[in-house]
Amino acid sequence: MDRRTVVRTVGTAGVSAVASLAGCLTRNGDDEPPNGPEDGDPEPDEPAYDGTLRIATYRSMVTGPNPAGPWLEEAFLETYPDADLEWVVPERGVEHYVRRGEYGAEIDVDVLLGFTVGDLARIDDSPGEGALLRELNLDRIDRSERLRDELEWGDPHNRALAYDTGYVSLVYDETVVDAPETFDDLLEPASAETLLVQHPTHSMPGQAFLLWTIDAMGVENALEYWEELVANGVEIRDSWSDAYYNAYLDEHRPMVVSYSTDPVFAAVEERDPERHQVAFLNEQGYAVPEGMGIFDATMESDLAYAFLEFLLSDAVQPELARRNVQFPAVDDVGPRPLFEEAAREPPASVATSYTELRGQIDEWLTGWTDRFEAERTDAT
Repeated sequence: MDRRTVVRTVGTAGVSAVASLAGCLTRNGDDEPPNGPEDGDPEPDEPAYDGTLRIATYRSMVTGPNPAGPWLEEAFLETYPDADLEWVVPERGVEHYVRRGEYGAEIDVDVLLGFTVGDLARIDDSPGEGALLRELNLDRIDRSERLRDELEWGDPHNRALAYDTGYVSLVYDETVVDAPETFDDLLEPASAETLLVQHPTHSMPGQAFLLWTIDAMGVENALEYWEELVANGVEIRDSWSDAYYNAYLDEHRPMVVSYSTDPVFAAVEERDPERHQVAFLNEQGYAVPEGMGIFDATMESDLAYAFLEFLLSDAVQPELARRNVQFPAVDDVGPRPLFEEAAREPPASVATSYTELRGQIDEWLTGWTDRFEAERTDAT
């Protein structure tokens, strides 16, 4: 069936003026599920698959070269022909919904696709009545048992599942700069005005890079390190798309915070491999599994569960990984040959757990923003 992909962009204006209830989900103690009994959200006898599923995601999922979103839509609607699908791209990412949750504003989407462990912790730390995402009934997602063990989120309420994973690293042009080996190498004169990074509140790799510096140095030392990065001419872009497509690919700078699978993208797009070399600082990469969850306010829970199950299927996992240029999330789906040839896995991976982030990440992001927001370069 020939359907036109619908993409809606939403901003944050007017949130404080909206008073309608986001959902009945409240923040209870950590030992109590946030949206009712553990056997809640049961599968109905006759699931309804004839509505419109609205999926909030990031821009590169639906735009740019060979995005995964339109392909996912076509494949999903072949399986569920009575459904419709609409993509929603919030200008401020998950922050858009965190703010709406604080004000009790209406949440008019069903699925959140493409968020991090840090985003989940921020949702739980934010004020207001709604924690936004519902506890998943994993009995309704049979394929969740196939997820790789290392992609467990550590969320006591099972609100998120990984659908792919990547490792944040540095991607650089070896004809212009030498590979940095440590964080301190980025402060050297040779690295002056070479690096592109992303805003950690608006970008998954940007958030990962900030958390990586905190993991390596501690909070206060990390912020002091960022002061030195700024003094050495680092350029802060709002999003990964802006940093990568608008700046790095245009050869605005020779180094960017991105993913260790970028050489795969370069091979597929026949781009210069010399400009897609990967550097692992301290011989590490920061692991970033991308998550999917269901908004508590959804009116299309059956379709939402069907979509999450669909993303973990044998047919979707390798194609989703190829189009997102990330590694599959399930154990029994290996990367395609091009991944084996071009993708890089770090000697060691680091990540910050949900427990470590809970009660801390919003303070860390606020501290970073207070110091460095003025340094951000607007998209052009």
